Amino acid sequence: MMEAQHHKVTAAHLRRNAYLYVRQSTLRQVLENTESTKRQYALREKAVALGWPIERVIVIDADLGLSAASADREGFQKLVTDVSMGRAGIVLGLEVSRLARSSLDWYRLLEICGLTDTLISDEDGLYDPNQFNDRLLLGLKGTMSEAELHILRARMRGGTLSKAKRGELKQRLPVGFVYDQSDHVVLDPDQQVQQAIRTLFQTFKRTGSAFMTVRAFNEQALQFPRHLRNGPRSGGLIWAPLTHSAVLHVIHNPRYAGAFFYGRTQTRMTPNGKLRYRLLPRDEWHSLIRDAHPGYITWDEYEQNASRLTDNANAYGEDRRKSPPREGPALLQGLAICGICGKRMTVRYHVYRHRVTPEYTCPRDCIQNAGTRMCQNVPGAGLDKAVGALLLETVTPMMLEVALTVQAELETRASDADRLRLQQVERARYEADLAQRRYMRVDPDNRLVADTLEAEWNRKLRELSAAQESYQRQNQVDGAILSEEQRAQIRALATDFPRLWQDPHTSDRDRKRIVRLVIEDVTLIRADQLTVHVRFKGGASRTLVMPNPLPAYKLRVTDNTVLREIDRLLDEHTDKQIAQILNDKGIRTYEGHLFTNVNVYELRRRHGLKDQHSRMREAGMLTLDEVAVALGVCTATAKTWKQRGILKGHPYNDKAQCLFDRPGKDAPVKGKHKFGRYGAQKV
Repeated sequence: MMEAQHHKVTAAHLRRNAYLYVRQSTLRQVLENTESTKRQYALREKAVALGWPIERVIVIDADLGLSAASADREGFQKLVTDVSMGRAGIVLGLEVSRLARSSLDWYRLLEICGLTDTLISDEDGLYDPNQFNDRLLLGLKGTMSEAELHILRARMRGGTLSKAKRGELKQRLPVGFVYDQSDHVVLDPDQQVQQAIRTLFQTFKRTGSAFMTVRAFNEQALQFPRHLRNGPRSGGLIWAPLTHSAVLHVIHNPRYAGAFFYGRTQTRMTPNGKLRYRLLPRDEWHSLIRDAHPGYITWDEYEQNASRLTDNANAYGEDRRKSPPREGPALLQGLAICGICGKRMTVRYHVYRHRVTPEYTCPRDCIQNAGTRMCQNVPGAGLDKAVGALLLETVTPMMLEVALTVQAELETRASDADRLRLQQVERARYEADLAQRRYMRVDPDNRLVADTLEAEWNRKLRELSAAQESYQRQNQVDGAILSEEQRAQIRALATDFPRLWQDPHTSDRDRKRIVRLVIEDVTLIRADQLTVHVRFKGGASRTLVMPNPLPAYKLRVTDNTVLREIDRLLDEHTDKQIAQILNDKGIRTYEGHLFTNVNVYELRRRHGLKDQHSRMREAGMLTLDEVAVALGVCTATAKTWKQRGILKGHPYNDKAQCLFDRPGKDAPVKGKHKFGRYGAQKV
């Protein structure tokens, strides 16, 4: 048969190279199915029999261990490139599936071979893509190869789905779970791993945020386990600082609620050959079996955690739903709803009198539709104060139990963290002892191994020392936090919730958490007056009606009582004296600052108050020149009399400039003062 096919090989074909393409689908096949690889390499002899010298038979085996469905086959790309450049006289392969598993790749190769007059040979025969019968046969072989792949995949997929439907499919388990000898999923027997995962769930329940969970672990110097997925230690367990992605993975994974699931993601091949993963809604999952194995939390807790993460994510989305409590003083952050459009209101902060004050705004329509007005904006200082007062009125009877629960939670939380850190020290001590035993068992003469084990022992000892120092340091911090004095303060605050609420050491974040335990949302409607609809947990509601907050320009106005006091003091005091009197009385400017002579001057100028000079002139007082004329002396003599106390002056400003009373019967007489008649010394 080979001789019958020799007529297809021409001199033009023999002037070009012969290309032998070798491929195995997986690395396991390369290691175990060696006979198939030998058969593929043996095709070089067939090329020699067809007339190609052995040195011109080019073997392309760069794709060993790669599937034919892969888009990253460098060997196949090189083959197609050389064929399209006219360098190949023949392409040899054991079977069509070795070259391509998809009709797209196979027919593209056939088309290029036909254009460049390149032959194709497999174990069955020699084919010329330019001949109809050969092309038809090659196309049929390609279709059968693709159908074979489909059947293999369908069989494997069917078995996988059948096991998944029963919850018996063996999957890679997340950290905290292992398979026992009967292939049943059980909790990891390592108590430190279990404690770390339970601490994560407790911390997330307390903080309500994945980011704050990571921060809490870092502040307490706690580590979290994870599995190595690659490398020589693949599958091993290591301990490292907790990351945000690890928290999200644990919270979103139904395995931790004891549920088996399959089909949560959908994989698609993009046009550029890369895989794309998409999370499916729960109703589109293939399998979800609750209580399939032991878990760390209940299914209800899993649902609550997932809902909380969704709310946190939606805080940045278009709907801007309720977000976790943050540092700002806005008490209703994430709870305020616009009573006009029904959307969540955002928070803006302003600095007023050196204090950060919130403002609740609804700018959604204004942002999306340029030119439209904002629905409403509500200054938050008075609103937060009113809601806080309502909260005090509503929650006070429950505070004893709540405060005692908080105290118990603090003690439990510290105890759990201490236990987890102690386990970290015990693990470090075990690894150091293990490294020591390995070093002690080595032959002392084998210095290469001994030096390596000694270095490993020293490294484990340093890790043990660091773990012990971190444990002691954190114990001191926890001891300071939960001292007996502060426990007594917690007990004292248990019956005095207003004091706890107004305590400056109570953070804004903690106040917001307290509010969210009681209040579901607050709807604001600002018209002639501010209407506040407060909806509590459980469905109860209260409505508050408040006067509209004053605009900023009205808040920056001095009170009329202060202006009247200044007007009264101007009869007898200068600007500086008035400022000192007001400060002594505890009166401050609208910004909360102390009064100065400049403030008094600006106020009387802005409000048209007459200064002391004008008032004294209206009362008939004379200037220095006028009193000198009235006394019949020169201005210098009058000034000298004032300096010596002979002539009394009344200051009218802070520069000691004075006005004088009109001369009366006791007025000084010209020349008489030289003889000490008025008790003055002679000049």
